[in-house]
Amino acid sequence: MTALFDVAGKTVLVTGGSRGIGLMIARGFVEAGATVIISSRKADICKQAAEELSQFGHCIAHPADLATDEGIDSLAARTAEIAPSLDVLVNNAGATWGAPLDEFPGSGFDKVMAVNVKAVFLLTQKLLPQLRAAASADDPARVINIGSIDGLRVSSSDNFSYAASKAAVHMLTRKEAASLAAEHITVNAIAPGLFPTKMMAHALDDDVARQQVLGRIPLHRTGTPEDIAGTAIFLSSRAGAYLTGAVIPVDGGISGAN
Repeated sequence: MTALFDVAGKTVLVTGGSRGIGLMIARGFVEAGATVIISSRKADICKQAAEELSQFGHCIAHPADLATDEGIDSLAARTAEIAPSLDVLVNNAGATWGAPLDEFPGSGFDKVMAVNVKAVFLLTQKLLPQLRAAASADDPARVINIGSIDGLRVSSSDNFSYAASKAAVHMLTRKEAASLAAEHITVNAIAPGLFPTKMMAHALDDDVARQQVLGRIPLHRTGTPEDIAGTAIFLSSRAGAYLTGAVIPVDGGISGAN
């Protein structure tokens, strides 16, 4: 059973890996014995996170702005250099934007869709040679796209482009899974609910708001690093080798209850 969830020795790229859910996933893989490459837009934060994670194993930083074609090309080239054979790609980097419907700017769609959807597609596309090199029938290469429960149900937030982008990520996951299955590359998505991240600080720092939010979650708690890292490791291990095209809510039951 231990071998069933073993990812030791695999090489993993986690975008947006310097904070939040990306950092939780990256740390899980590092502690499980994988070599992990992390990227994020801010070079100093990215390098600091890699140094901290390297206390538990092997982590490499490569800063890149995935809102730009240059950033995507840079990360793909550096990853190919480090890992000619890439076992796992975790497309986690994301952006959000909030504004009332009448005031929501076009730029709020351009930025969010570029990072959350276009970059996911292009980075996967550019790293296909490395994923193919790692793929086999017994141990497929894995692509894990980080979606959101906001792409599964309607929330009260004014995050129009974010919700639309995450719904797009879920469908992109299914399309890529269908296209790559014959090459022994699985593509799945994780749809996280509420986790203690900077993006969700506004809902968790205030005690009243926190209790209201937790009251809507059937399990009455936020997600933990173990919850999200465990799901990513499951999808990357022998235990998850027969899944592809799935969108897995990791949300304490909120998407099923609303």
